[in-house]
Amino acid sequence: MTERKPPGMSFETWVDRQIAQAQERGDFARLPSGPLKGLDREQTAYDWALAKARREGVDTGAMLPPGLRLRRERDDLPERAARLATEAEVRALAEDYNARVEAFWRLPAESRWAAVPGLADVEALVEGWERDRPAPQPAPEEPPASPPVRRSWWRRR
Repeated sequence: MTERKPPGMSFETWVDRQIAQAQERGDFARLPSGPLKGLDREQTAYDWALAKARREGVDTGAMLPPGLRLRRERDDLPERAARLATEAEVRALAEDYNARVEAFWRLPAESRWAAVPGLADVEALVEGWERDRPAPQPAPEEPPASPPVRRSWWRRR
């Protein structure tokens, strides 16, 4: 398509003529036939970005507004706490989350409809962690040590 539109010809007519000439040459015959995929439904820019992020393996929670992201994180706290080893670590996890929520509360609201996250219940999280974690394995008992055999002093050499 190196030729220029002739003066006095409408753009639509010129494009239609280019298409007709390409059809006569058979340029469209080599194209794969069939409908294009994904045109049967309306897709917003958000839907496209979400599908692209999932294909690329990106965490879609990072695409949420800050209030919703904090709410999602609060819902994931029990799962994250289950991977921790001590009660102090579970409490630190919940208190860190609560500190970030309180910092979010101090920021100006993005809009009147922005999601406002709530605090995590530290005690309920610790109780759930204690209830759901496996019971500690009892330490295997060692057999009593036999007293050392005493040798006489002349056999020690």
